[in-house]
Parts: sequence; structure tokens; C-alpha cells
Amino acid sequence: MKPIIALVLVMLSFQACTYKTNPVKTPPRPATFIVVDGMGNILTPKDRFPLAIGQQVNYTQITRAFTPNQRKNLLYRFNSIPPKIIYVAPAYTLHSLKGTYCIYKKKFWYWQHSNGLFYLDETYYR
Repeated sequence: MKPIIALVLVMLSFQACTYKTNPVKTPPRPATFIVVDGMGNILTPKDRFPLAIGQQVNYTQITRAFTPNQRKNLLYRFNSIPPKIIYVAPAYTLHSLKGTYCIYKKKFWYWQHSNGLFYLDETYYR
């Protein structure tokens, strides 16, 4: 009986020596997030942006909602109101002769402005 107990203790000690802990991983930041929604509400604080972009963002200039007619047009054409301004990580952007852009939800095109944020293409609501 004593050899079995000794064998179990030896096996447990080997198992304790080989046990590895997995480091805690922080969840990755999303590649795209909404800055200003279609109603003009600010959804993203400045500290979520990279430092260079966070310093250039002026919320008093960019927080404008769609007009009632624009909102009605968007609802009629697309059955939704897209966000007005989004932020996209540089790895997920596309480039053309016209500039840097991204396609949000496979439906809406956003173009990058000088402050680093992406604005909805005006052809959707004009």
C-alpha cells in the first residue's frame, strides 16, 4: 500500500512541475469603431485614439447630426442610418488615387480627412 501512495505523490509532483500558466492576454482593440453616430452623439472619447489623431480631433466641429431630410433619405434607401464618422486602424484601410478609404459593413464608403478620421461619403446623404 505504501509504494502506491509514494508513486501517486511522485506523479503529482511531476505534474506540478510541468504545469504551465497561460499569461493573461488583453483583448485586442477593435479595428473600427464609431466616433460620431448619425444623430451627432459622440461615442468615443479622445483617449481611445492614437496620440497623433487624438490631439487633432475637435469635437465641437465634427458633432453634427444628419438633417431630418438626410435621415429620411438614408432610411428610405438603406433601411439604416450609418455613423457619420468612424476611426479605422491603418492596417484595414484601402488606397486609391482619390485618397484613403474604407468600406463599412460592406455597404458604406468612408474617406479619410486630414485629422485621420473617416467621414461618410457625401453621395449617400446628398
